[in-house]
Amino acid sequence: MTECHGAQLPWRVHLPATRVALAVGVVCLALQNVLAALASATTGIGVTTGLGEHVISTVCDHLSERHFMSTAPLSPDLDSDLDLDDFEPDDVEVELVVFDMAGTTVSDNGLVERAFVLAAQRSGIADTADALEEAVAFVRETMGQSKLDVFRELTDSEEDALAATEAFETAYGELVDRVGVSAIDGTSDLFQELRDNGLKIALVTGFSRATQDTLIDALGWSDLIDVSLCPAEAGRGRPYPDLPLTALLRTGTSSVAAMVVVGDTASDMLSGLSAGAGLVVGVRTGTHDTETLEDAGADVVIDSVADLAELLGLREETIE
Repeated sequence: MTECHGAQLPWRVHLPATRVALAVGVVCLALQNVLAALASATTGIGVTTGLGEHVISTVCDHLSERHFMSTAPLSPDLDSDLDLDDFEPDDVEVELVVFDMAGTTVSDNGLVERAFVLAAQRSGIADTADALEEAVAFVRETMGQSKLDVFRELTDSEEDALAATEAFETAYGELVDRVGVSAIDGTSDLFQELRDNGLKIALVTGFSRATQDTLIDALGWSDLIDVSLCPAEAGRGRPYPDLPLTALLRTGTSSVAAMVVVGDTASDMLSGLSAGAGLVVGVRTGTHDTETLEDAGADVVIDSVADLAELLGLREETIE
């Protein structure tokens, strides 16, 4: 049997040293939250403090040694523009690709926003047209984040936030049943191509586990992915790094440098950036435009996930 070792990333990003130091600190702190969530979920089956300390130490060691440690001149400007001239060949092998769902791999067609409107109306969050418009604007701004976290900002109590989240999940399910759900063109083929090249695939979302499972089953992806995660299973949702870091731990990926994070929102980019991902990729098939994705930290923005295989050097053609 031929052994697959993953895809070789065709270039790396030169990042300001200040961003490197920030990411290292944030990742190590976030791991404390990730491991706390895992320990809570596995109480009684042997999760130990020593194991947690070992994992944290290992990942932080990877961070300090990885290609992400820049050789570019020190610069305090964390918002400096990056283009493909900032990338150069490196020998880091991609092992894991972490994908967002709605707007990135799952065609949204406005369903998430429509479900929020229905939930806001049914739960009494927005009782006037102006209040509804304001709530929808906030939803667009925070797209990609945990739905519960979003409703916590829009309501006065945890009870109200939980009720609104349940109303959203119900409304989204109704809309999916009514209009159906489809994948972004080329997604299933991409998943198969990544697997054929020995890469692992994670799907992360701001939805609940029930809604995530419904989408995965409807699209026939159960056998194409290695892990799927919702915020409740990772500790915190986006823009925090918990989801990609939990995916890294669950899949046994050797280093954050070997992880690629792909999404359509600023929250996706911030999550990947904070997790220290070797590459953070924005796609233009969802909520936020190129400028927003780049401002949030995207290393590169592509038209859709259908272009990812070429970007990773899995095909002879490469994106200019």
